[in-house]
Amino acid sequence: MNEMDRQDLLVRAMPAVFVLIWSTGFIVARYGMPHAPPLKFLAVRYALSVACFLAWAFAARAAWPKNRSQAMHLAVTGIFMHAGYLGGVWAAVKDGMGAGLSALLVGLQPVLTAIWVSGRGGQVGRRQWLGLALGLAGLLLVVWQKLGMGEVHARNLLYALVALLSITAGTLYQKRFVQPCDVRTANLVQLAAALVVTLPLALLEAEAMRWTTAEGGLNMELAGAMAWSVLGLTLGGSSLLYLLIQRGAATTVSSLMYLVPPTTALMAWVLFGEPITAIIVTGVALTAVGVSLVVRAPAPLPAPARQ
Repeated sequence: MNEMDRQDLLVRAMPAVFVLIWSTGFIVARYGMPHAPPLKFLAVRYALSVACFLAWAFAARAAWPKNRSQAMHLAVTGIFMHAGYLGGVWAAVKDGMGAGLSALLVGLQPVLTAIWVSGRGGQVGRRQWLGLALGLAGLLLVVWQKLGMGEVHARNLLYALVALLSITAGTLYQKRFVQPCDVRTANLVQLAAALVVTLPLALLEAEAMRWTTAEGGLNMELAGAMAWSVLGLTLGGSSLLYLLIQRGAATTVSSLMYLVPPTTALMAWVLFGEPITAIIVTGVALTAVGVSLVVRAPAPLPAPARQ
């Protein structure tokens, strides 16, 4: 296998790897949220991630944003896609909303993206609309059994809606305004902006992070959740999301989010023994078909007949 073949294989694997990494976000929340307030956890995560990306960028001599305008656009996407999205999701989960319901609400992102693209004169064809509908139907089936009674109130619903609007706006904004640049320095700027916004709010949280157990040992659940949040979700997942948005259409990339709740359900079955029912299997199948319809490249037009 030559170098071009290896690069092509890596590019083709990026969506699947992204879905697997991104799906662990709710698993991490289940481990970490009992031991920390959401914004304090995220502020520490952003600070550690900035340090990692800073070391990586200097070691690799990565190119920095070309001008102040490019840096400002990156900062705006960081505020939307890190501070707004993650802050909303984690605050909703901490405030009693189940992971399934928060995943359902955020999973509406492809629908909002397609409606926006269509309203702006973009090309969202019938096949893509069918795929979006099937994906949403599959998503509803997967999370329906996870919707508990009494877990929703005005405050945590507002948090989840902030997350939904933030990830949608961030995806569209990045595709529209952010010029291609080095993924390491791009993420560094985005995370620094998210830290600047999140830190003042985190200092208002009364609850402290519990790094030690009652016996005085290291709280492995919190430490493990933090380590994976930085190394897996931020350095891995966020970098892949940035690259995918740069390489593909906004509707195509956001449709991958449909695969996150079903994948999370499978992970929860393996890790926590949560049951996998026939309804969940059906939902996964519908979601997979829907995503394939959205991301499939359009058939080439027939060549004109020669006269």
